[in-house]
Amino acid sequence: MAEAQHQHQDPVKQMIGIMTANGWRITEQRRELAEIFSRAEGYLSPKDVYDQMAVAYPGVSFDTVYRNLRLLSEMGALEQFYFMDGGLKFRASCLDHHHHHLICINCEKTLTFEYCPMEQQLDLPGNFKIINHRFEVFGVCEACRKE
Repeated sequence: MAEAQHQHQDPVKQMIGIMTANGWRITEQRRELAEIFSRAEGYLSPKDVYDQMAVAYPGVSFDTVYRNLRLLSEMGALEQFYFMDGGLKFRASCLDHHHHHLICINCEKTLTFEYCPMEQQLDLPGNFKIINHRFEVFGVCEACRKE
């Protein structure tokens, strides 16, 4: 039941809220960027995003798109992953609750799972204080294993 509630949050509003909280003016291009990620099923490469942005804004440069992706990632609006074959890719952050990802290296399908290794007692050196963390497990999904 709780999972169904998470799916109703508007990812465009969520991303625009993060942009606003970080002092960004919300331009039509930035709104389009948020909408591209809300429509995306999986991960998008910078080129994927650029290609979609260029349809609506033919004058947009790849550098501008890439810079915005990196900044949105630093703000926490996007999650970035480096795929060995596919390079750097982005997707909208899951901000509703704490969870981690299982990522298929074949089709890039992503499943969430609730286990968090950071909940174990950690003996960290140097009085290290953790601010944030990510945990991804790469493997092959059931559908790809059947092929």
